[in-house]
Amino acid sequence: MAIVRTYPLRSSKFPGCAIFQLGSWNTGEMAKGYGLLLLLAFAVAGQALRPLSVLTSEDQTKIRAVLEQAKFTDIAHAHYSILGLTLLGAPAPKDACNYLKANIDISNVQSLYHATAAAKALGNCQLNAGNAKQTLNGALNESADTATLFYAVCALNSLNFPINSVEVAKLLKAALQKDDSVISQVYSLHVASMLSAETDVTEYVNSVEDIAAQGDEIDEIYLQFEGGILPSALFIDGALKVAAKANKKPVLTEEQVVMMGNYILSRKSTQNVRNAYLVVLATKALSDNKFFVPVGFTLSSSITVSPVQPKINVQVTNLMAGSVGQLTVSTKSAVRKSDGSKLFAEKKLTAASDKTHFELNFLESKPAPGFYDVTLVAKPAKADSRLIGLSEGSITVKVVTEVAVEGVELLVIDRDQSITTKTVSVQHPKKLASVLEADHHQNIMLKFTLKDKATNKPMAVHQAFIRMANVKTKQEVIFTSDRSETLQYSFKLDVAQSGRDHFSALSGKYSMELIVGDASIQNPFLWHVADLNLKLNEDPNKKAPEVKGIEYKAKDPIDHMFRVPEKRPSKTVSSVFTGLIAIPLIILLALWAKLGVNLGNMPMSLSAIGFHVGLASILGLMYCYWAYLNMFQTVRYLTVIGIVTFICGNRLLGSIAARKLARSPRFKGIR
Repeated sequence: MAIVRTYPLRSSKFPGCAIFQLGSWNTGEMAKGYGLLLLLAFAVAGQALRPLSVLTSEDQTKIRAVLEQAKFTDIAHAHYSILGLTLLGAPAPKDACNYLKANIDISNVQSLYHATAAAKALGNCQLNAGNAKQTLNGALNESADTATLFYAVCALNSLNFPINSVEVAKLLKAALQKDDSVISQVYSLHVASMLSAETDVTEYVNSVEDIAAQGDEIDEIYLQFEGGILPSALFIDGALKVAAKANKKPVLTEEQVVMMGNYILSRKSTQNVRNAYLVVLATKALSDNKFFVPVGFTLSSSITVSPVQPKINVQVTNLMAGSVGQLTVSTKSAVRKSDGSKLFAEKKLTAASDKTHFELNFLESKPAPGFYDVTLVAKPAKADSRLIGLSEGSITVKVVTEVAVEGVELLVIDRDQSITTKTVSVQHPKKLASVLEADHHQNIMLKFTLKDKATNKPMAVHQAFIRMANVKTKQEVIFTSDRSETLQYSFKLDVAQSGRDHFSALSGKYSMELIVGDASIQNPFLWHVADLNLKLNEDPNKKAPEVKGIEYKAKDPIDHMFRVPEKRPSKTVSSVFTGLIAIPLIILLALWAKLGVNLGNMPMSLSAIGFHVGLASILGLMYCYWAYLNMFQTVRYLTVIGIVTFICGNRLLGSIAARKLARSPRFKGIR
């Protein structure tokens, strides 16, 4: 395979489902089928979900920058910014309280909700509530929806005003009967969590299971609700709050919790203030509650392991990158992705002083270069039923090494007799001192071996190309080299065939370069191996292609030429043609004038007038279309005129038919 160019090279969660065909099985076949089903069950069980990421300190810094935007745009923006910064433990802007005081609308329930929640988060901000209590209690009525109840109850709670829990519970049930959408049910969880301790909120805790069942699974990794981040984040926070109030674990599976956490963290790169706050709110809720705490395994060091950096550093935390207590972390296995070979099984990681970082010298096992899937398991010093995913940690490690080129030989072989006429050795990175001669009766072969410097063993690479370039014309051809089972590379250049197919039958001096590259090597290189003087079977009448340098400059502008309109006829021809078309109309009017027009049968009714006016309007519209209207304007006007004309015409024809029927002798006899 060869790639020809005419310019110089510049250097500088689950497996697929199995399909079973049911039929007539004997006992042996049934046993095999059960075994296959059991194997599939173990395979699926081994692919349990785990948190894909956590909100690292770098992520929290980025979200904090989003929340610290210098200027508040409205009261809701201020609310989300202040609460998000509070959840991150960061100070709010200095003028935040003054902004809330200046922009609060006492008559608006939603404005009161945002302002009071933000003021409560600030701690030392006293709002002039005024008639806020009256406004909020007035919003608690039978016509209120769940969103209004949520805003009003949250504001009353923030202002420490009493809440009539019995009345609110009744209003909440009535609102849910009118609107049982996901967001409505999510708001109900928050309202129920703020009712008095005597209020029974068990039904709302039980509703968590039904709400979660309405979520949409994406690739069996994420779980979200229609509407995106808002209902999803509020559901997580509300479900855990109402469950804590009732002291009853919500009916959620660990997979659902992990998938919801994965979805929330997939939005952590948002630049929207509200969404940034919701990400922090839900992540904080999943990191600090009495029921579910997903545990994430993240690689805090570089993914690349080399002799210079032989160790990997793993961080085991909750989703807010916080400690989950004293842990013992070890590996289950380390498997090479390319061939599935197992490097090692259980190895204990060394714990750091902060209880979240753990270290392992990965190169102790002398791994071959490549990518490795490392499975981790963590065991808490004190049992904690809240923790999810302790045995499902997984990270990817890339082992890199330096490659050495050995056993480099250039052979000149007679094409007909397959006899090697010349063999020379080359040492990397030096170029062959002399120019190697070959003609179209010979072949040239390059042999070399790539070895891992760490183990001194032959290795395979993804890229091992040979670049041949004409020194004079700069025309180049890139060939692929062949690899044997013993991992020895070779490249054979058929001088005669390549001369015809790639080199334009031009004899002369050619450079041979070896290009080696791979994701797992640290020292990819382009090595000028030798210069070759090739004598090809040239065509004496063929000229060498012109050598052109690469010019980096603006191209000439392209002026688009539209099709020239066809020549229109003269005014005289157009006028004569128009007159000929008008002659039949003139004749018609003349005949009407001579014979007389009988308008006696025309009923003088609104429908008759409307029908004839409509016809005249349609004819006038056709003229307007010909004169200056476009097709879309004409269709729009014609739709209105046509409907009126159709209705009037229908009634007119109906009245005429009725009059004729009434005058009929047969009709009179029947009557």
